Amino acid sequence: DEILRSLAGPPSPAGQDPPHGWRVAVDCVRANELCAAEPNCSSRYRTLRQCLAGRDRNTMLANKECQAALEVLQESPLYDCRCKRGMKKELQCLQIYWSIHLGLTEGEEFYEASPYEPVTSRLSDIFRLASIFSGMDPATNSKSNHCLDAAKACNLNDNCKRLRSGYISTCSKEISASEHCSRRKCHKALRQFFDRVPSEYTYRLLFCSCKDQACAERRRQTIVPSCSYEDKEKPNCLDLRNTCRTDHLCRSRLADFHTNCQASFQSLTSCPGDNYQACLGSYAGLIGFDMTPNYVDASTTSITISPWCSCKGSGNMEEECEKFLRDFTENPCLRNAIQAFGNGTDVNLSPKNPSPPITLPPKTEKSPALPDDINDSNTMYDTSVITTCTSIQEHGAKLNKSKEQSLCYSETQLTTDMMPDQKTFVDQKAGGSRRWAGRILPLVPTLLLKLVV
Repeated sequence: DEILRSLAGPPSPAGQDPPHGWRVAVDCVRANELCAAEPNCSSRYRTLRQCLAGRDRNTMLANKECQAALEVLQESPLYDCRCKRGMKKELQCLQIYWSIHLGLTEGEEFYEASPYEPVTSRLSDIFRLASIFSGMDPATNSKSNHCLDAAKACNLNDNCKRLRSGYISTCSKEISASEHCSRRKCHKALRQFFDRVPSEYTYRLLFCSCKDQACAERRRQTIVPSCSYEDKEKPNCLDLRNTCRTDHLCRSRLADFHTNCQASFQSLTSCPGDNYQACLGSYAGLIGFDMTPNYVDASTTSITISPWCSCKGSGNMEEECEKFLRDFTENPCLRNAIQAFGNGTDVNLSPKNPSPPITLPPKTEKSPALPDDINDSNTMYDTSVITTCTSIQEHGAKLNKSKEQSLCYSETQLTTDMMPDQKTFVDQKAGGSRRWAGRILPLVPTLLLKLVV
């Protein structure tokens, strides 16, 4: 037990006893192992599972043993545990997470907290993989079909090509005259594709920018919507949400979408934490479930996303239904994130390392030969200095002891030294003074000798 506590608990400040010596945010599978190794936690967790079995929350909370179990587990690693999307035991991890959190909440909140670990990476991490993104550069041919380029890039990667071919084949396979595909198998194949293929390929297929309808239609058809998305009738959106929440995986992906894509008007991008990557990842995580979103049309002027549902028949819940639907159809965070990816841009509000100064390429015209290690951006040749010197020469301003003065003198002297026959910079009065100096200087030694004698 002591070993487990030392592994799980962070060191406490000197002179203080940690209030929860073994409580730490770990994945829920690991948290379950830590709880199982601690007798009090283990017994309370078993009690809670029995309390939740076949009972509603009010009935459970009326039981003192259930209340005591909840209070103990809120101080355990299970309460703070999270899961990683695509982890080996993801479903088991999510089942453990919801077994705790459904007991602590009504389970009917409009938004639920994500059970997944926060996304700390940025879109720029994907953009750095530049080898496959040449087609996304806005400076390239605007007539190119970026969605077609994305498909070609996927075909050059064995894993992407295999899994993409797999879901297209599964989602296009007709079962019978009345059932043109197996929706369940199609969804499973899509989940495998988006969970196992790196996002630099999947994002490019989903969020490619389009200038014409052919490209936009290819983007809309990415997930084979006739099988994975569309259905004979559109269900009510709240009914679809309730169906999704009965499945631990779907519930988790929906909660993750709301956590990372919920419009935030306190941020520059309308996204929580200005994190486009987190929002796009959450969107992709919904594909392959009943809540699968997609583009509603092949428009090139606007991006409208929606799950396959409507708010017809909502009754007195229509306002809540419309609010839920608008999180997809009128979501500035999601729209900005998709456009940012299509444009190959990202937000960097406070870069950790300042960008190095840009060195201009050397000029191609002929100039006096300089050593190879001379920097072209040397201050002496800066245009602002040249302007200052020109102004001083034109207006005859008095020079004080300044940087501009020394630079102007240096420039004049440099010209005179390099071109001694050039008379432009020789002042006539100065020339007269030099002639007098030339006559006086030879007489100096004679005068000194007479003084010594």
